Amino acid sequence: MHIKEETVERHTLSVIVDNEAGILARIAGMFSSRGYNIQSLTVAEVTEDETISRITIVTAAARAVIDQIIAQLDRLVNVHKVTDLTELGPHVERELALVKVKGTGDQRIEALRLAEVYRARVVDATISSFVFEVTGGSEKIDKFLELMREVGLIEVARTGVAAIARGKEPA
Repeated sequence: MHIKEETVERHTLSVIVDNEAGILARIAGMFSSRGYNIQSLTVAEVTEDETISRITIVTAAARAVIDQIIAQLDRLVNVHKVTDLTELGPHVERELALVKVKGTGDQRIEALRLAEVYRARVVDATISSFVFEVTGGSEKIDKFLELMREVGLIEVARTGVAAIARGKEPA
C-alpha cells in the first residue's frame, strides 16, 4: 500500500466581505470546525463608506485542502470574492512587528546596529530597553527576531500579513 504524501503549501487569501458583525466569527469558525489552521489574519475596511472589508488569511495546507478552503469561503453569506493571491501570481505582502529588546552595554550597541541593517525604527527607548518597529515580508521579520533573541528579545507584537495583488486590476 502506497501512502501519497501531499506537499503543504503556504497560501495568502484575500477575502472581500460585507463589513457586518459576525462575518469574521463565521470565517474563523469555518476554519476551526474543519481543522484548518490560520497562520495570520488581518481585517480592515477598504471602502470609503465602510461597508466592505478585506480579510487577509495566511494558511498552509495541501493543494486540495486550499481548494476546499476557497470553495467553502466562497459559499459563506456576506463573502463577495475570494482570491488566492499565491496562485494569482505577483503580489505584495507586508507585516509590521513591534519588538522589545534589552538594551544595556554591548547589547545596546548590537541591537541598534542590527536595527539599522533591518531598517527598524526605534519607537521607544529607555535606559534598559528599546522598542523597534520593523516592517517587511514575514521572512525578514522572522530573521530580525532570530537575531534579536541573541541580543535579548523581551516581547513581540505582530500585525499579521497585509497583502494585495500587483498590477492595475483588483484581485
